[in-house]
Amino acid sequence: MRLGILACAAVLAAACLAPAQAQTPSTSSGQAWPDKPIRLVISFAPGGVLDTLARVLQPKLTEALGQPIVIENRPGAGGNIAAEAVAKSAPDGYTFLVASEAIATNEYLYRGMAYDPYKDLAPVAKLADYPMALIANPSLPANNVKELVALARAKPGSLSYGSAGVGASGHLAGELFNSAEGVNLVHVPYKGGAPALADLIAGRVQVMFLSVSLSAPQAKQGRIKVLALTGEQRSDKLPGVSTTAEQGFPGVQALLFSSLLAPAATPAPIIRRMNAEVVKALRSPEVEKRLDDLGAVPAPTTPEQFAAILKRDGETWGKVIREKNIRAD
Repeated sequence: MRLGILACAAVLAAACLAPAQAQTPSTSSGQAWPDKPIRLVISFAPGGVLDTLARVLQPKLTEALGQPIVIENRPGAGGNIAAEAVAKSAPDGYTFLVASEAIATNEYLYRGMAYDPYKDLAPVAKLADYPMALIANPSLPANNVKELVALARAKPGSLSYGSAGVGASGHLAGELFNSAEGVNLVHVPYKGGAPALADLIAGRVQVMFLSVSLSAPQAKQGRIKVLALTGEQRSDKLPGVSTTAEQGFPGVQALLFSSLLAPAATPAPIIRRMNAEVVKALRSPEVEKRLDDLGAVPAPTTPEQFAAILKRDGETWGKVIREKNIRAD
């Protein structure tokens, strides 16, 4: 009887352990994942929003996965250098890409890219949104989108907008505005957002599409005025400012975001596990607080939801880029 009881206990124990073991991802070689450090390749320089977000998530993921998370910055070519490096990495679950919204637009902006973002990379999750605002020099005789459109139509080609450079998010948002409203704001590219903002404040350009995190402090000091938010929601950083859609211009929507991708052919169980841990981290109060300080909004998705977002954004911005013949190379 004693042997029978022990045998039954062993069977029950094995049955209880089986589901847990089945949920443990493994690499293509059959090893349990993860069993060594995981690399996050950041497509922009240290200190930027992508780098900061990765470092906010780093300790949470290290604790959850039981392995060190190593951050590697690979800036350049609008994020293509990092994306290509990850696309060509082994699909074993030890290399991931932290990318911006440019991952959906670069194939239209750059000729001869050495990777295909839709075929060579696997979506893991969208991470966070960074709301944008349509801002203007305080002297501009327009206080909302309707008045700006009316002014632009009354004086074709007389108003200009600045951006961080050709193909930058602010540039694409401006051309979307031109296409959607049938106006001609003249693009003035700069080598970075800071000089563009400085010239807007000085009145050398009249409007600009800029992140809320950079716009809000300038608005509070009265150096700029905010005409609208270009995302789907209002922001507590700019209380009282309505969205373009709320003002009757739903075709003018632009949003910065960050995301996580892996090399194509990375095993699905690894993608799922990484997604689950990232979503859990983004929903933690301390991470939400840190993101709010950065002017970001957690926006976790499933891999499938993020794939749909990439497809939608690629179609939207690809149309604008082709119509305006925009090239970043």
